[in-house]
Amino acid sequence: MTTKKQPSARQPAETPAGRVENPFLDVEFYQRMRDYTERDAAFSKELKAIGDTGAGKHSTDIREAPSLQLLRAVVKKGLSLETMLGRMVQGVELGLWEPWMSAFGIEIRGVNYAKPEQRNARLALDMSLACKVNSVFANAGVVNWRSLVAQDCAQIQIDKPTEKSGAKVYAIFFLDAPTK
Repeated sequence: MTTKKQPSARQPAETPAGRVENPFLDVEFYQRMRDYTERDAAFSKELKAIGDTGAGKHSTDIREAPSLQLLRAVVKKGLSLETMLGRMVQGVELGLWEPWMSAFGIEIRGVNYAKPEQRNARLALDMSLACKVNSVFANAGVVNWRSLVAQDCAQIQIDKPTEKSGAKVYAIFFLDAPTK
C-alpha cells in the first residue's frame, strides 16, 4: 500500500480564453472544408464561426476596409462604389443614395442628410448566402470573404432563419463618422 495522496478527480477551474479565433480566415482551411461540405452547410459553419468571433473592428469605415477593396472597384449604375461613397460624403445627389447602395446589397440604416455636416452613416452589407456581392468575391477567388469582412466591420448582425426565410447576416460599417 502506498501512503501517497491521490490527486483529486476535480478538474481545475478553466480561465476564460478571451476572443475566439475564426478558423475560416485561413484560406487553406476553408478550401479543405469545402472539399467535403455542401454549400449550405459550409455557410452555416462559417456563420457560426463569425458569430462566435464577432466583429473585428479593424477598419470600420467602409471607404478604408481592406476586405472591401474589390467591392469598391465594382461599377454599377454607371459609378464605382468608391465614387458613390465619395459623393455621399460630399452630400450631393441625396435622392440617389438608397438605390446606389441597394445595387450592392448595402442598406442605409442611418444617415445625416444635412449638407454641411458629416454623414455619420451606418451601412449594412448583406452577407447572406444569396447576397448580391457574393459573385464579386467568387469571381476574384476570395472564398472566405465573409470572415474577412467580419474582421473589418464595426458590428455583425445575424438574423436566424425561419420557416419562410433563410439566415440573414449583415456587416455594419460606418461612413464619414465623427472622429473621437
